Amino acid sequence: MGRPGYVTVPILSVLAAIGYVYYTAVFLAIPAWLGLTTAAGLANAAAFTALAAACVATYAVAVLRDPGRVPASFVPDVEDAGSPLHEIKRKGGDLRYCQKCSHYKPPRAHHCRVCKRCVLRMDHHCIWINNCVGHENYKIFLIFVLYAVIACLYSMVLIIGGAMHLPKDEQLGIDSPRTSIKFYAVQIVCGVLLCPLALALMVLLGWHVYLIVHNKTTIEYHEGVRAMWLAEKAGNLYHHPYNLGVYENLISVLGPNMFCWLCPISRNIGSGVRFRTSYDIPLSKAPM
Repeated sequence: MGRPGYVTVPILSVLAAIGYVYYTAVFLAIPAWLGLTTAAGLANAAAFTALAAACVATYAVAVLRDPGRVPASFVPDVEDAGSPLHEIKRKGGDLRYCQKCSHYKPPRAHHCRVCKRCVLRMDHHCIWINNCVGHENYKIFLIFVLYAVIACLYSMVLIIGGAMHLPKDEQLGIDSPRTSIKFYAVQIVCGVLLCPLALALMVLLGWHVYLIVHNKTTIEYHEGVRAMWLAEKAGNLYHHPYNLGVYENLISVLGPNMFCWLCPISRNIGSGVRFRTSYDIPLSKAPM
């Protein structure tokens, strides 16, 4: 496994897949269906090129951006009345302290064994970006997945349209049956690749939309399943402390400006060391 920031085989695989899909859609499917010299063909080629560029740009930022480091000076203040919630260890009830990094862990921070350090609001370590997904790069990771889903669906439409309007070999400048077979095989392979890829990305996108709506990370979801089971066993009700309600949850991740929610920019709320909880809002407004 490569260190964060280094180019790895999974990263090269993602870039190769983007390039392959782009080539097939723009240089094979669009010319076969609409033609690159027509207004419709040029418009679709330009739109798909812009979408592919957005995918590459957001992917690069997700790979290169630090997910969030714990400040060396961080020490939890248990006497701070403004911080009613302090996360503690399951065993012993002590404040969470990372023995490997030799510092206290802020709320929602976790140690990554791959990155070998603690990450603020850690969601998970992703091998496809060779980086953790955390407080500083979570939104850009989400936007990349969204753009990738749109690009997959768009390219599938173009490839299907190109397959339904296959021109004759002489129109494509193909002078041998062997070349013709290669031309169509490239589109078929791309279509076969896109089906499972689009499905996987849509599931991933749906999962993270669910997490954002409930203001959870992947780690907190799995911890919450256990906490809910223990609470029910004791006859209590479990409530995720960071769930502020759907709108406030969306703002905490996507930013305060609704018109910029889907833009490839990241304006994080807070420093990642402290987060609002349901204890910070009136009981009448607290989510049930």
